[in-house]
Amino acid sequence: MLETVLPLILFALVSTSTPGIATTLSTASGAQFGFRRSVPLMAGSAAGLASVAAAGAAGLAGLLAAVPSLQLAMKVAGSAYLVWLAFKIGRSGPPNLDVSMAKPNSFFGGASVQWMNPKGWAMGLGAAASFAALADGPLQLALLLGAVFGLAAALSLSLWCVAGTLLARLLKTERQWRALNVVLGLVLAASIVPMWRPA
Repeated sequence: MLETVLPLILFALVSTSTPGIATTLSTASGAQFGFRRSVPLMAGSAAGLASVAAAGAAGLAGLLAAVPSLQLAMKVAGSAYLVWLAFKIGRSGPPNLDVSMAKPNSFFGGASVQWMNPKGWAMGLGAAASFAALADGPLQLALLLGAVFGLAAALSLSLWCVAGTLLARLLKTERQWRALNVVLGLVLAASIVPMWRPA
C-alpha cells in the first residue's frame, strides 16, 4: 500500500513546503508569537488544505467552473483578507512592543486562508486528477487526499514556523523586527498576484 501512495505523499510534501501564503503566515507567526501560540493558525491551515483537497476530489471543482461568479467572489474576498493580513504583519514591530498584531491568527483564520488560496486549490485539483486511480471512487479519493494533504501541510507549516522562531532569535533591535515584518508583509501581498493571473 505504501508504494502506491508514496508518490502522492511526496507530491503533497513538496507542494506544501514551497513558499506561499500559508508558509509566509506560519513564518511570520512563529517569529512574532513563537511556535506554541502559532499552533491554532497552523492547525487551521492544515485542516483548510485538507478540506480543499477533499472538496476538489469530491467534485467542487465542477461547481466553481460552472459558476464563475462564485470563483470571482472567492478571489475578491481572499485578496481583501490577505491584503489586510499583509498590512497587519508589515506594521508590526517586535513582539513586546507590538500593539497592531497583538495576538496570533486563529484556527478559522488559517482555514479560511486555504479556502481562498489558489495554490491550495491547484494542489488539490492536480492531485485529484493525477492520483484518482488510487481510490475506488470520489469519496474514498476525498478521504485519501484530505488525510495526506492535511498531514503534509501540518509538517511543512511547522517547519516554516520553527524557521520563524529561529529567525526571531537573531533579531535584536526594533529596526530589524520592523524590516522583517515589512518583508513578510510584502511577500504575503505579492503571493496574491498569481490568484489574478488568467488560467
